[in-house]
Amino acid sequence: MFSEIFSILAPVFVCVAIGYGWSKSGKDFDTGLVTSIVTYFGTPSLVFYALATVELEISHLWKMGLSALIANLSFVVIGGTILALLKLPHRAFLQALSWPNVGNVGLPLCLLAFGDEGLALAIAFFTVYVVLQLTVGVAFVSGKFTLMSLLKMPIIPATLLASLFLFTGLTVPKWLFNTTKLIGDLTIPLMLFTLGVSLASLKIRGLKTAFGLSFLRLGMGVGVGLGIVWGMGLSGAAAGVVILQCSLPAAVFSYLFAQLYDQRPQEVAGLVIVSTFMGFASLPMLLWYVL
Repeated sequence: MFSEIFSILAPVFVCVAIGYGWSKSGKDFDTGLVTSIVTYFGTPSLVFYALATVELEISHLWKMGLSALIANLSFVVIGGTILALLKLPHRAFLQALSWPNVGNVGLPLCLLAFGDEGLALAIAFFTVYVVLQLTVGVAFVSGKFTLMSLLKMPIIPATLLASLFLFTGLTVPKWLFNTTKLIGDLTIPLMLFTLGVSLASLKIRGLKTAFGLSFLRLGMGVGVGLGIVWGMGLSGAAAGVVILQCSLPAAVFSYLFAQLYDQRPQEVAGLVIVSTFMGFASLPMLLWYVL
């Protein structure tokens, strides 16, 4: 079991460490360019080829999407209640508490732990979660929402096109599969490199708050994940994916939005960094449980 867990975690840690070391050595890394490539080309391609060609019952993918919705609402309610009790600003911290790192960390973990089935299930969870967070979540932090922000998300047409092939049983043309797979396979390593670079550039402030909210993010994640698995009767890879995706540290994007809209970014950065290191430390035990 130890060697299996190590074989899952080692590629993730090595890729993050490469990005971290690259940044700390003073070498250039155009985060904006890489993020744009991942957002507009890599992720839509990954979503398309993984969903359009997966050999899974469609009901399993629907359950993943529903799990993502329930998880997000649960995190908002629990996190919002505790922030109110602690008298901490919701616009600064709620998105960090409610948005686990289902992309940079969650997708590679689920792929390495459960193979192509795990990746497809994780992508279904990821797609619903990201659409929620990049629309409603960002609207909450910024104080405004526009329909254009939803229409500009390339992951949505990619999901709709994949659904067309999935629901009709049509075969994806070889050229389209090869193209999207070639581009999509760039996504996970680039996500991990970027995570390492981002962690190297963040500055911690408010350690007491960061540690307290990090315990909340991770503990809440495990509890909600287990509750969803029990409530929906999930098992096997589906149960493992939901627990892993719910139990991850705060997403780096929550810091970026806090910085963009001036919502105590240094303290949110502390939450992202502390929860990431705490989350990585707990991953062996978490993987032991789900495997």
